[in-house]
Amino acid sequence: MSEKFALVKQYLHDMEMVIVSEDPVEELVVVENEDHGLKNLVIDCEDTILVIEQAIMKVPNEPGDLFKRLLQMNRLLVHGAFVLDEEARTILFRDTLQLENLDRNELEGSIQSLSLGLAEFSSVLLDYARK
Repeated sequence: MSEKFALVKQYLHDMEMVIVSEDPVEELVVVENEDHGLKNLVIDCEDTILVIEQAIMKVPNEPGDLFKRLLQMNRLLVHGAFVLDEEARTILFRDTLQLENLDRNELEGSIQSLSLGLAEFSSVLLDYARK
């Protein structure tokens, strides 16, 4: 296990995130903190980058102006962005951080941005999910 992966895990522990699964070979953990609306948040150490990714919802069959609305919501996020997976079937929140100088405040800020974005835009996302 790399030093950076161990440090990320320590930060997550300090932030009271529950590690629900871990792959030390891939340097990847899945965490949750349901009090903050986070479930199955993937945190992946990829060489020099930390990738944070949370599945939000499936893309509805008739998305209408959903993609335009996601871009508008992205403008208001402090960190990260709402994105589509490779097949354009799932909406995710994704952020990347540099591992070399990563500190707890930076990681916590990224995760809080996700939590706040979900809280702020939950009604909008739910409206689209019902379509």
